[in-house]
Amino acid sequence: MAYNYRFAIFLAFLSATAGLSTAALVEEQPLVLKYHNGLLLKGNVTVNLIWYGKFTPIQRSVIVDFIRSLNSKDAASSASAAPSVASWWKTTEKYKGGSSTLVVGKQLLLENYPLGKSLKNPYLRSLSAKLNGGLRSITVVLTAKDVTVEGFCMNRCGSHGTSASKPRRAANGAAYVWVGNSETMCPGYCAWPFHQPIYGPQIPPLVAPNGDVGVDGMIINLATLLANTVTNPFNNGYYQGPSTAPLEAVSACTGIFGSGSYPGYAGQVLVDKTTGSSYNARGLAGRKYLLPAMWDPQTSTCKTLV
Repeated sequence: MAYNYRFAIFLAFLSATAGLSTAALVEEQPLVLKYHNGLLLKGNVTVNLIWYGKFTPIQRSVIVDFIRSLNSKDAASSASAAPSVASWWKTTEKYKGGSSTLVVGKQLLLENYPLGKSLKNPYLRSLSAKLNGGLRSITVVLTAKDVTVEGFCMNRCGSHGTSASKPRRAANGAAYVWVGNSETMCPGYCAWPFHQPIYGPQIPPLVAPNGDVGVDGMIINLATLLANTVTNPFNNGYYQGPSTAPLEAVSACTGIFGSGSYPGYAGQVLVDKTTGSSYNARGLAGRKYLLPAMWDPQTSTCKTLV
């Protein structure tokens, strides 16, 4: 399903300018994600990575370190590491079925663009099948900054779905995620708040914690889609609204990164005193990341790390 929270940010801007307060909106429409009795991805889940196009070794390591940080006991147990990537991911344990432990599996580099530089939606499913790890796996397709994907920058920054060709057979397929690098195409749409937004108030952008607007933007979208996938892998898990355009674990918490956030403002986050970069989570190898809020089933609120 398409991941559409950037468009939701635009709608939030319109609501704000129309004089509707965030509090009023919450009162009128309580944020409750209903569980639709479907299978969730719990236990050990293998994450396979397909790098489509050219990524530098540093870019790949930033993304791989993030995934490994999600379930790092070292990162979670170290007091000096708080707030951590692992503590952000622990919110997924509050959904039915317990913990989801993501383990990095195989990686495939496709630097020669075997399907060209303009991909249609069916190509994503086809690419994900190259490293299909079965029901307890997620294949992540990452497209480079010079690759266009159908709908990219227009109404989505990534998506998740299954390798099954027909919706009714979704639970028989393996889950996949696609995330694109928006650095040269639409950083104001898919890499906000590290770039000036294309809509709404032009608040100065935050400094990307890993020094790469495109990749740090990918981390936000990848984090969103991994959480959405383990809690709603086959379109019958946790979500609100129609199944064709659901609000899921993180996409339901549009544009929230810290306390006090409002449309166009990410909220209060941490700032690195040396680099001036903004973050709210620490990971392995001393890395820092900015992660979006996640819906907490116990409190029915969007939970932030800071």
